[in-house]
Amino acid sequence: MAAIFEVEKMKTKTISANDIERQWLVADADGRILGRFASRIAQILRGKHKVNFSPNMDMGDHVIVINAEKIRLTGNKENLKTYFRHSGYPGGVTVVDIQQLRRSHPERIVINAVKGMLPHNRLGRKMLGHLKVYAGADHPHRAQTPKVLDI
Repeated sequence: MAAIFEVEKMKTKTISANDIERQWLVADADGRILGRFASRIAQILRGKHKVNFSPNMDMGDHVIVINAEKIRLTGNKENLKTYFRHSGYPGGVTVVDIQQLRRSHPERIVINAVKGMLPHNRLGRKMLGHLKVYAGADHPHRAQTPKVLDI
């Protein structure tokens, strides 16, 4: 009777670094809302969309973001949002509003939003290296034959 109830034990398979398959994806930011767009990009960079996701490994895909200058903000953020930096020296505070950042470096708006949604450690910095952001519609990654990411 004990033989009837025997169940084969399953083992959890862990993925190794050699088994990770990365894709190149291109996402168009034209008319997209910044927060929702950045959260989806962060999930893909982290690899959470994959079946064999492991939180301690960098297994995400490469993401190319185009038209970063055309990203939208909701509410009154276009007038009120600021970015704060400190150099570490006395009086080293730098505050930049989003309008000034959009004029000078519009790709940094998307980079900062995605960076805040990734882990704040060396793994997150490595994941952020897989993000390529361009202000216009052109990008130099045609050789990787990126797939279109519909967000």
